[in-house]
Amino acid sequence: MVDASLFSPDPAADPSMDPAAVVRSDRWRIGVLTDSLIRLEWSDDGTFVDDASQMAVNRRFAPVPDFRVTERDGLTVIETDRLTIRYDGERFSPEGLSVTVRDFPVQDNTWHYGDAQTGNLHGTARTLDQADGPVDMEPGLLSKTGWAVIDDSATCLLVGADEVRGRRNPFGTWTAPRPEGGIDLYFFGYGGRATDAVRDFYRLTGPVPLLPRFALGNWWSRYHRYDEAEYRALVERFEAEGLPFTVAVLDMDWHLTDIDPKYGSGWTGYTWNRDLFPDPGGFLGWLHEHGMHVTLNVHPRDGVRAFEDAYPDMARSQGIDPADGTAVDFDVSSPTFMAAYLDLLHHPLEDQGVDFWWLDWQQGGVARQKGLDPLWMLNHLHYLDSARRGGRPLTFSRYAGPGSHRYPIGFSGDSVVSWKSLKFQPYFTAMASNIGYGWWSHDIGGHMFGRRDEALQVRWYQFGAFSPICRLHSSESPFNGKEPWNFRPEARRAMTDALRLRHAMIPYLYTMNRRAAVDGLPLVEPMYWRHRGGNVPTEYMFGTELVVSPIVDPQDPVTQRGRADVWLPRGDWFDFFDGRRYRAAGADGRLMQAWRTLERIPVFAKAGGIVPLREPDAENGRPNDVGNPVHLRVVAFPGADGAFDLWEDDGAAGDADRWACTGLRSRWDDGARLVIGPVRGAGGVVPERRRWTVTLRGVAPADDVAVLVDGAPVDARTAYDADTLSLEVAVPPASRDARIEVVVRDARVADDPMLADAFAVLNDAQMEYFTKERAYVLVRDLGPGAIASLHSLEAEPGEYGEPAWFQSHMPQSVIDALTEVLNRSR
Repeated sequence: MVDASLFSPDPAADPSMDPAAVVRSDRWRIGVLTDSLIRLEWSDDGTFVDDASQMAVNRRFAPVPDFRVTERDGLTVIETDRLTIRYDGERFSPEGLSVTVRDFPVQDNTWHYGDAQTGNLHGTARTLDQADGPVDMEPGLLSKTGWAVIDDSATCLLVGADEVRGRRNPFGTWTAPRPEGGIDLYFFGYGGRATDAVRDFYRLTGPVPLLPRFALGNWWSRYHRYDEAEYRALVERFEAEGLPFTVAVLDMDWHLTDIDPKYGSGWTGYTWNRDLFPDPGGFLGWLHEHGMHVTLNVHPRDGVRAFEDAYPDMARSQGIDPADGTAVDFDVSSPTFMAAYLDLLHHPLEDQGVDFWWLDWQQGGVARQKGLDPLWMLNHLHYLDSARRGGRPLTFSRYAGPGSHRYPIGFSGDSVVSWKSLKFQPYFTAMASNIGYGWWSHDIGGHMFGRRDEALQVRWYQFGAFSPICRLHSSESPFNGKEPWNFRPEARRAMTDALRLRHAMIPYLYTMNRRAAVDGLPLVEPMYWRHRGGNVPTEYMFGTELVVSPIVDPQDPVTQRGRADVWLPRGDWFDFFDGRRYRAAGADGRLMQAWRTLERIPVFAKAGGIVPLREPDAENGRPNDVGNPVHLRVVAFPGADGAFDLWEDDGAAGDADRWACTGLRSRWDDGARLVIGPVRGAGGVVPERRRWTVTLRGVAPADDVAVLVDGAPVDARTAYDADTLSLEVAVPPASRDARIEVVVRDARVADDPMLADAFAVLNDAQMEYFTKERAYVLVRDLGPGAIASLHSLEAEPGEYGEPAWFQSHMPQSVIDALTEVLNRSR
């Protein structure tokens, strides 16, 4: 049976506004929730909404902000420290209702009721199904005009209800239509204060839940008619190849699909296809033993038909005689049906070992209850119900409007295999944070159509590694498999590296998972949230330490490299992979092109950045293990002092006291000092003893290295990698309660290997040898000053009267790639 307590409103939230925050008359009500967030209501009959809606669950903000109310020239004028609201008391109209964002002095900082949100910086969209590039997106909370408006007038309300349509409501809480003739708007006037806007949106709509740790690893998904033997062989091949996958996504062929046409299509189903999976429970248990969590795809629209194993019980639950064979219609508006839907169709499969559900609703927003979106209701009920076994809840489904962040994880739909699709996804992902939706999962590699392009697939894998969720997916085509061994050696290596890096980043990602839930800051942030300057739509912050600009265009055939535009805020930045320093000395930061060979994309760590990684070795169990690691690597970058708190827990739901925090601190003044503090909080959730490997990346070789554990020196192995400018210090195993110090007294930022890197660019370039030689001499002799001279080598053959053997041409792409190398430290 469904557990009604799981569906009860959050006792910490109150959907009614504080009376002290309200200005009202008979048919209008204005709630001053913060100095920048205003609720504007109109009611034809004077009935106002104090129940939670599908979006808004808490309207009682504390403290009530200071505001002033005056009457001027027939208008009610409400002023906060940031806004001025002017209202004539009539039904809302452009002439009678306006709000000015006073602390954002741009031309269009006044909103009039009904204004189009032309300056909005976007939120997200319901789906990328069949998208081949950009799609229209709904408004977000931020705008070039300083204001944004969310219209909540048409969503359903969440109310306590013992009965619905004359039948008992086993959920206790259910949806209800709104009163007719009402307007319910939320005005966000936050100017450029992005994090304030998003955090207050979470106060209004509810916080982002914590994800289970396994969700942050790699997911394997494919629309393919697997049988048990093939799937077991696939998982064993992953293990043999050292490819860490933590989630197995089984598409629709797990259930019966080849059914008698009299029942309709085979898209909806709840009965295992035992020709493919003769022992479902045994198979799911085997996957769990191999470190995989499982989600099954469901398309619920067609209800429950007579061929299903569960049909007799479902029919009786809805008052249908099973002997009639009458289909049980899907009715998301009926609590009686939805309770049976969960109890009789899903819970038995969960008891067999299904961990969560992939809700593949594609049939629009029509339900028997006015205003109720079936997708939203499925997300709501499935997510809350998934907590019934005591674990951290989870579901996997499409976006269903503002507030959908409460039901992670998002499935963005079946995108087209193309560079246009890839190019749009980083932008789409970052903009979703503008509406608080931080956990999108895309079809990495694309789902349908398209053509084989190995560079495209590699770049998509690399974007996936630096995405909220990394889920490979493909269609049933035998030529569209995403297994790395299906690709040529260079691509295969790059794909394998991306998947391994993603798994290694779980300690960093899990800390950001907590940050999203506790601090209201998504993993992926648009650059303009915190920095004013460059505008690279596909670039974003990835947690607190990294800037990522994926390569989203085809390889340049001359340089054999991919290019990404990059904007770096003012300061020093270091390439995450090879430690090269990039200086952004200008007040507006630095806009540049970054050129990378196939094995990596542009990822930059801030000066002083600290990134904890899971170290892949036998101590950490099987390659896809997601437990709190015994062996961790800390990658630290020079140039500034740094701080990072590594957060870990035992994964239990609802236990706020089970967090352990390990403080990581770096000092870069007279040498370098990195301190790994003793565990604070619930230390028992992490291993009693740990190994730490400290990698100082972007530094010169050093000899004066000391390691102290609780103040006592210990022996430690050191090594230096010239390719990545990295000094590695292996610390012996130590107690989780120990204080570990790695001291490098002669540490300094590495000299820029400019000449060697320029040689590599020229060596790879598909161009005339003679031109390479001339270019290299210029670089060697002039350094950064060679850039202007390189353009003289662009001349078409014969322009200076040379003989044919002396003619040369300098391709622009090679000049651009060399410019990055020559200018990065200037």
